[in-house]
Amino acid sequence: MTQEYEGRSDTACASHRFAIVVSRYNESITAKLLDGALETLRAAGVADEAIDVVRVPGAWEIPMAAFRMAGTGCAAVICLGAVIRGETTHDQHINTAVSGRLSELAIQCEVPMSFGVITCNTLEQAIHRAGGNVGNKGVEAAQAALEMVDLLQKLPELPE
Repeated sequence: MTQEYEGRSDTACASHRFAIVVSRYNESITAKLLDGALETLRAAGVADEAIDVVRVPGAWEIPMAAFRMAGTGCAAVICLGAVIRGETTHDQHINTAVSGRLSELAIQCEVPMSFGVITCNTLEQAIHRAGGNVGNKGVEAAQAALEMVDLLQKLPELPE
């Protein structure tokens, strides 16, 4: 018989700790992402005392702080930032490095690293993805973290 596994974001996670690593760069955007993530966790029953918010200077610093928080016993790390294209290719290098490292860290640490880093061409696009007409990437990242925590509890243990 086929086994199927799926996590749910609406499952009570009151017994888990969550970390949110949020960039201060483009704070007019990232503050809205943080608000969305916090509201989502609280709606899932996570107490404020079980949420650690870590503020870093920019998106580049997110993986270092996420790595440190993954080692504290939190169930997931929600990573929030906003990288907006400028006149050079700097944004592409930041986006590639940060997304790749967070993916590696999730596997290395066996802790979900939810990717809520907006990568946009314009400030207007970022505004739309931070609570505007395209939703809130902070909410989506928190929902993904909740779902992954639930899913990992359902999956078979790795052999030693």
